[in-house]
Amino acid sequence: MLSPIDVLQEQIRSHLTAFDRRQVPPTGGVRRAAVTVCVLEDAERVPYTILIKRAAHGRNPGQWALPGGRLDDGERAVDAALRELAEETGVTGVEVAGMLDDFVTDSGFVITPVVAFGGVQQPVADPREVASVHDVPLEWFLAPGVPRWRGKLLQMPLGPSIVVHAPTGAILWQFAEVALRGREQRVFDVKQPRWTRT
Repeated sequence: MLSPIDVLQEQIRSHLTAFDRRQVPPTGGVRRAAVTVCVLEDAERVPYTILIKRAAHGRNPGQWALPGGRLDDGERAVDAALRELAEETGVTGVEVAGMLDDFVTDSGFVITPVVAFGGVQQPVADPREVASVHDVPLEWFLAPGVPRWRGKLLQMPLGPSIVVHAPTGAILWQFAEVALRGREQRVFDVKQPRWTRT
């Protein structure tokens, strides 16, 4: 008999397999990045994802983000996402479940989101790039009022002090709808606040 976390993982895999992912074709001059929506488990096998708060220096200082970064020359998006996950949080040995739509940012990056399972691990922030790592139980993605809209701006309120905007908020909304609920949800037209365009 499968455990609840095993059933959840099978559902997420099935939803992502059925999802007709949209990707931006490779073209010269396009800057590419990849992120990981990593599903971990606590000691009681309760699933959660991790969000990072960027360090006060560097790109996107102080912003909520998924572990991730730029692709190295010749690197595949999945490899870059998992490399950055390991570098920024110490989480390794994950299993890729699938991918979400590429998201084109206002600053000209194409972000490829990878969904992965990492089992029971304890993320540790790399202080050079990450101020802190935060656990977000999967049930919070499905709570009333998530997402919410402020005018045309999407907000993902995922904790007492965590409000995530696009592009990360858009990726997490699509994760909630596609991977967790099994619905088709496109987010390519979700607007970014000006302060995220760095």
